[in-house]
Amino acid sequence: MTDFSPREIVSELDRHIIGQKDAKRAVAVALRNRWRRQQLEGSLREEVMPKNILMIGPTGVGKTEISRRLAKLAGAPFIKVEATKFTEVGYVGRDVEQIIRDLVEIGIALVREKKREEVKAKAHQGAEDRVLDALVGKSASPATRDSFRKKLRAGELDDKEIDVEVADSGNPLGGMEIPGMPGANIGVLNLSEMFGKMGGGRTKQRRTTVRDSYDLLIGEESDKLLDQEQVVREAIAAVENNGIVFLDEIDKVATKDGHSAGVSREGVQRDLLPLVEGTTVATKHGAVKTDHILFIASGAFHVSKPSDLLPELQGRLPIRVELRALTKEDFRRILTETEASLIKQYVALMQTENVDLEITDDAIDAIADTAVALNGSVENIGARRLQTVMERVLDDISFEAPDKAGEHYTVDAAYVHKALDGIAGNVDLSRYIL
Repeated sequence: MTDFSPREIVSELDRHIIGQKDAKRAVAVALRNRWRRQQLEGSLREEVMPKNILMIGPTGVGKTEISRRLAKLAGAPFIKVEATKFTEVGYVGRDVEQIIRDLVEIGIALVREKKREEVKAKAHQGAEDRVLDALVGKSASPATRDSFRKKLRAGELDDKEIDVEVADSGNPLGGMEIPGMPGANIGVLNLSEMFGKMGGGRTKQRRTTVRDSYDLLIGEESDKLLDQEQVVREAIAAVENNGIVFLDEIDKVATKDGHSAGVSREGVQRDLLPLVEGTTVATKHGAVKTDHILFIASGAFHVSKPSDLLPELQGRLPIRVELRALTKEDFRRILTETEASLIKQYVALMQTENVDLEITDDAIDAIADTAVALNGSVENIGARRLQTVMERVLDDISFEAPDKAGEHYTVDAAYVHKALDGIAGNVDLSRYIL
């Protein structure tokens, strides 16, 4: 859990996302409130509930990215799901509780990775011993092992192929799911886990190079040093107290009338209610309470309105934030100011081919102008349009780069207009190409 102030959180988000000040402030306060809750004592801490957020805005303006960066900043378990992927209980399809089960798996992976780092030095030693066993055998004299250990650490044996014995994680039954109930195999009866235990930890021989064997063996040695039950306990605690669920396309399950499709969508909303309000979900790792999980819902609401959601669900999303459509100036800043901007990415990619790429200011203006025009005339897909336009502009350079090592390319406004000539102006053609 981060102890950043809301101002510091917004500043961190500004490094990656342009504009959307209101949305950044809302998520920053929500994250800080989690830290504040942790400082409270006993019963009062349990009473403080997260203030869930509803983000309203067109596609490609930063809704998902804000949530994703927030979770990364907090080091919290995070999952993004589309509300349209779920069906009402009793229908064929995924039920909403699968969200929490998936979030627990993500939490376990996060905690395990963190704990692996803590035991990495010891695990590296164990992996080195196993590599030596594969190279010289377990019965080799200490002098021989020391000699090979020095060569190993000097990197002289990196490309040598060895046979190592690794755990066989394959499921003898294959992926087994109950028809119409994806994910049901991780509930009460987990056959793959049961048969794995009956097999007594099966292993298999794998041929690999010394260099590549380390990642594999360090992972195995780390897991031997970890208390797996402790990992699960910490993961469940992290999910319950710090978990973030991003519910995208919430507007698609909003409905105005009572026709059959609308009834099904309303059923999904009703299933989401207890999850958002606070319930206990059974997973194969144990019960998980959702009372303090932060839910961030988002939707474009082109056809429906937030008021078309069930009143009960509206009440559980108390903070409303509207994200505005992006302007030419926003596009320009996205191309140049963000930490891993598209311009920096393309320049770095070309440098791997020993090609020097320069994109001038007027070229950036031309790309931004084209993106705005296309979003207005074809379909508004927000900042994602920039990737499409950039790919089209740099198509020839990207294709020829391996044969042009040592050369310098300057992309200016004239180059951009030439690359897009006849496409950007033709609306029908733009629908398919840009």
